[in-house]
Amino acid sequence: MADEPLVLGIETSCDETGVGIVRGTTLLADAVASSVDEHARFGGVVPEVASRAHLEAMVPTIERALKDAGITARDLDGVAVTAGPGLAGALLVGVTAAKAYAYALGKPLYGVNHLASHICVDQLEHGALPEPTMALLVSGGHSSLLLSTDITSDVRPLGATIDDAAGEAFDKIARVLNLGFPGGPVIDRYAREGDPKAIAFPRGLTGPRDAPYDFSFSGLKTSVARWIEAKRAAGEEVPVRDVSASFQEAVVDVLTRKAVRACKDEGVDHLMIGGGVAANSRLRALAQERCEAAGIRLRVPRPKLCTDNGAMVAALGAEMVARGRPASDWDLSADSSLPVTEPHVPGHVHEHGHGHGGHDHVHEVSKENLYS
Repeated sequence: MADEPLVLGIETSCDETGVGIVRGTTLLADAVASSVDEHARFGGVVPEVASRAHLEAMVPTIERALKDAGITARDLDGVAVTAGPGLAGALLVGVTAAKAYAYALGKPLYGVNHLASHICVDQLEHGALPEPTMALLVSGGHSSLLLSTDITSDVRPLGATIDDAAGEAFDKIARVLNLGFPGGPVIDRYAREGDPKAIAFPRGLTGPRDAPYDFSFSGLKTSVARWIEAKRAAGEEVPVRDVSASFQEAVVDVLTRKAVRACKDEGVDHLMIGGGVAANSRLRALAQERCEAAGIRLRVPRPKLCTDNGAMVAALGAEMVARGRPASDWDLSADSSLPVTEPHVPGHVHEHGHGHGGHDHVHEVSKENLYS
């Protein structure tokens, strides 16, 4: 246990300041400071507000995580941070903080990919990821089908949203129904008391000539909004519960159908679902039902690990250390559009082909411990 890598992870890609501490695949601390309430009055995330909230929350959240884990910063074997994708300003706060801590502690720095982290977090709950793993990631910013044979170096995108992400559609429909922000949890709640077959909303990109693994929720969102507007224009009451249930069913039907199809086509017998929308109760239930029917084993982390958190970043960082992946350079920067094909941002390879592999760059730091 003691020889497993002890890694602190920092996540600031959107509106959650997440700090997690992991030893190997064991979660020791998961501290989150959310600025969601500060964005609610705007009906969505405001990048500048998110960045300022991260600045204020960063040090207290790191200190809380260290206390929860019962360790000191000196005990760490490395510091991992989301380098992208995400909101540029928000990412910069996390990357800068991670560099400061890693440099002061003389520890290696690992800039990792937000999406790969969402896959890797499942190791904290269900043990080592099978290789290959099929992952369906669904959140406010992403809806992706990814195939990973090695979470630290090989993640291949099979399909993604071509317009609105699933979580974004939930937020927009909640706004039209005057249910507030964020939309996912509240629509899930209302849908439990509604009829998912009450209204036949469209299923995007499910025709025989459509891209088999891509997603589109823009047409569905427009269809639901128009249906609601027509009811209101006719002076009729909008059946919020039935609308919620029927809309939610249209989303999760497409997500689960395409994910199971991808597993069958690629010959993969495991499906992992992550991202904020993976907390949706109907998505979990329908995925379980369809996976069982297809002989596929479903892995979904508990809801708190599905939404953005530092534990997932620490989990991927620990895997990087365990597999001897090269640390990042000190000039690591935030990349708001970091492709998922890059699970982490390694050190540069110089003229003679010698990079800052392993922990080499730590030797540039004075051995005097600067952190007090």
